[in-house]
Amino acid sequence: MRTIHWDIDTQIDFIHADGLLAVPGAEAILPNLQRLTAHAHATGTRIVATADDHDLGHAEISDTPDWASTFPPHCMRGTPGQAKVRETALRDPLEVHAVPWDAAALTAAVQSGEGDILINKPGTDVFRWNPNAATVLAALAPTQIIAYGVATDICVLAAVTGLRRLRPEAELVIVTDAIAALDTSRGEALMQEWAASGFTLATTAQLTR
Repeated sequence: MRTIHWDIDTQIDFIHADGLLAVPGAEAILPNLQRLTAHAHATGTRIVATADDHDLGHAEISDTPDWASTFPPHCMRGTPGQAKVRETALRDPLEVHAVPWDAAALTAAVQSGEGDILINKPGTDVFRWNPNAATVLAALAPTQIIAYGVATDICVLAAVTGLRRLRPEAELVIVTDAIAALDTSRGEALMQEWAASGFTLATTAQLTR
């Protein structure tokens, strides 16, 4: 089995209570995020982390957000809030910006590397907003993808939808106690939908024992 972790937007502005776009309850999942990260590194499992990387010209950033496709400024490039939380610090990451790479060169870099991968994105859906994300996924060719992060009802939803579309043969595991939603009721509904759709739901303890 070729397992990867898919770490979704575990950044200070989303996770910390004083972040610019703090997800309610996200600080409570920090111990589980740390445990998942440590377990991946201890077992030699690659982590692919996505991260919002914004400037004021991005379509998602608005002073009058609709909270569906536009949001207040957050994870602005070069600010402390754009950084990942220390609990999910990456190991020797290959950083993939949202500018087109040569697919063969990127595939070679992914397959020859042993460290983690950081995919920056200027919008919610990494597969829409970073033209290299699908190439990274194909290069890794996982048979199991363990997904977690924030927010369940925005970027996690976009990520798992894309992962299922691009890698339908892989087992997609959602870590139920390592995600948090902007809208709690919507997050709970999504968990039920994912379970009914054949996603695997698991806890951090089940995955790291």
